[in-house]
Amino acid sequence: MNLAELQRRLVPFCEAHFKSEVRSIENVRNMPGHAGFSYGFDVQTADGESRWFIRLPPPNVNWRGTADVLRQVEVLNALDGTSVPHCSVAFSGNDLEWFDCPYFVVPFLEGDTLKVSPGEWASDLSESQLFDLGRQVMSALANVHQVDQAKVPYLGEPVPFRDDVIRWDRFYERAADPHLLSRAPSCRQRLLETIPHDAPVGIFHGDFQTSNLLCSLDGNLLAVIDWELTGLGATLNDVGWMCTFSDPSAWSSEAGGRPMFLDPQTLSSLYVDAFGAPLPDIRWFRALAAYKFAIITGFNLSLHRRGKRPDPSWEQTALSMQPLINRALELLG
Repeated sequence: MNLAELQRRLVPFCEAHFKSEVRSIENVRNMPGHAGFSYGFDVQTADGESRWFIRLPPPNVNWRGTADVLRQVEVLNALDGTSVPHCSVAFSGNDLEWFDCPYFVVPFLEGDTLKVSPGEWASDLSESQLFDLGRQVMSALANVHQVDQAKVPYLGEPVPFRDDVIRWDRFYERAADPHLLSRAPSCRQRLLETIPHDAPVGIFHGDFQTSNLLCSLDGNLLAVIDWELTGLGATLNDVGWMCTFSDPSAWSSEAGGRPMFLDPQTLSSLYVDAFGAPLPDIRWFRALAAYKFAIITGFNLSLHRRGKRPDPSWEQTALSMQPLINRALELLG
């Protein structure tokens, strides 16, 4: 949907949903990171101006899985009343009269995602500020994992641990540069041989890492965002994912290496402190995260090279395909 069309549709939508007289819809804009299906807009009413964020499914896809925006609504509603920083849903629905698709609208938050590269805002935070931000982040995650899963029946049944290993097979088969994944079959077999049996199950975020943490520039967590991969299953998947994205041993050191937040041991310890229980099999979940992202990289590299989804950044990320698999096997012993 182009911006002019969205602005036209937002006028009757806001007139129907806002209590105060709507005078104008302004500054309708694409938001970064969502391939053009998340937008910001400002509403001028008789009571003043307010800023908003609307999420729509990607165009020309079935409204299932990651394109089912109401899955996100389910979780965001379940987080209301908790201490997890999040965007509460103001309006949502599957009524097609407004946008021809399901939608949800939340207040727009001023901030930035957690960026730790040299020259980015978080690189100016002191060690104590970074540690405090890490405590906020991992405490928020622990609190997500303790929300009663009965509050989110829309999410269905938990994903079996075995399925979260074998469901990446079809992506592995379509990955570019398969020689960089030569040890992936051994890693897959080792993961299947050592599946945990008593790890906690609950709501998981699905992509819990720095780019999905909205913060103030003085180092406070404002909201955990982008819940499109949320589901029910092993909650330690989120901890393993966050640790992998902060593990120097999992990434290529070429071109300066990957910028890191806090180290995996610190992140794990902060999570344990907040959750109030040990982390069973955390090395397995870190290994699974590294295995998954190596395959995801190979698949997205293939899409890029075939012109299906151009994004040259995957050429750089591909340098870490081998290190990710090697690190996974090292963690699995």
